[in-house]
Formats: sequence, C-alpha cells, structure tokens
Amino acid sequence: MDIRVKICGLREPEHVEAVAEAGAAYAGLVFFEKSPRHVSVELARDLALAAPVGLAKVALTVNAEDAFLDRLIDTVPLDMLQLHGKESPARVAELRARYGLPVMKAVGIAEEADLIALKDYGMVADQLLVDAKPPKGADLPGGNGLAFDWRLVNRKYWPCPWMLAGGLTPENVAEAVRMTGARQVDVSSGVESAPGVKDVEKIRAFVAAAKGQDAGAVPILR
Repeated sequence: MDIRVKICGLREPEHVEAVAEAGAAYAGLVFFEKSPRHVSVELARDLALAAPVGLAKVALTVNAEDAFLDRLIDTVPLDMLQLHGKESPARVAELRARYGLPVMKAVGIAEEADLIALKDYGMVADQLLVDAKPPKGADLPGGNGLAFDWRLVNRKYWPCPWMLAGGLTPENVAEAVRMTGARQVDVSSGVESAPGVKDVEKIRAFVAAAKGQDAGAVPILR
C-alpha cells in the first residue's frame, strides 16, 4: 500500500539510516528543549548530512522565533518545516514565504469542534499533521503517545494533504489507516524503547505495518 511514513524525533545517525532502509519517506528532527528528542542545530546538521538521498528531513519547531529559524535554515539542509505550536495561519503563511520551504502545521484534535482549524490552516500550509491534542498542562505539544478518536477524521479531506499522528504503534497503525483513510502517518514514541530512544526493530515493524507488509520481508541494507 502506498502509505508515506514519517519517523520523528531522531537523534542518532544509525536511526536515520534505519528509517530510510525501512522505507519511510520523512525523518523528523525535534527542536524543542523540553522534549527528550530535542537535538541541537549542530547535531541536526550532522544527521541531515548523513541522511540518504530521498529521505525528506523535517524540522519540528514550537513557536520558534525568526532568529532561531534563520540560524536553523542556514545551518541544516532541510526539506520541510513542521510547526507544532500555537502558530496562527498568518504565521504559517509568513514562514512559508520567508524560507521558501514547504510547511506542515500540526493541529491537535480531541473533539469534532477541533476540526474547524484544519480548514483554516489547510488554506496556507503545504501539509497538515492531524495529531492528538495534548492533555491540559502537558509539557510536550506532541509525542505524548496519545491517540484521539479516529472516527473524527474518517475519510475527511482538507485543502492540502494531511498526515495522521498521535498514539500510533506497530500494532495499531494498520487499523488507523483503515479507519481514517490516511495516506500518511507519523510516529515518535510508538517506535521507542524509552523516551527519546528509538528502536530499530520497532521502526521496521511500524513502516511495514503501515504499508501492509510483512516486517520480516523488509530488507535491511548494510
């Protein structure tokens, strides 16, 4: 099945390689100091330069200021910005124009009323990340391992492509794809052995399950 997979929160070169070998389309790098997946701009540069050709490098930022984004874009070879904070539609459009990179906007979902924002952001973003809304008072805007009611987005369409996130694992991603009709999925904590520590076997299993494959049939190149 032609499902595009994003593995977010990478911190080790071998995990970037494993993501590409497993068949994922996107590698996510997190720039948010409260997150156990946070990377420095310098480490991100090394990871991005080590990424195989064809693997899209995505920078996740949270309400980042222009000064930081200027440094980030100047230092790290990126393919996409992911805005995971409270950035307004106007801010999304501003950053898209400023940097000339595709922009993905994350929108937290907990109930049907939350879907309204997806249309507004879909008019200005290149992609939407439909994620579970974090619990009240949570330190992290995403990567909490929480799912939302997938029926809320079942066969829904917005002005731009969208990606499903929130509580996905190798065990439930196939069902999530079936229930929502999502053509893209994102995972972070669901392929970890501990917070911020990616597990290569879980990465392989997740990508295979998302694509409807047997994980044992996914080649690992050396």
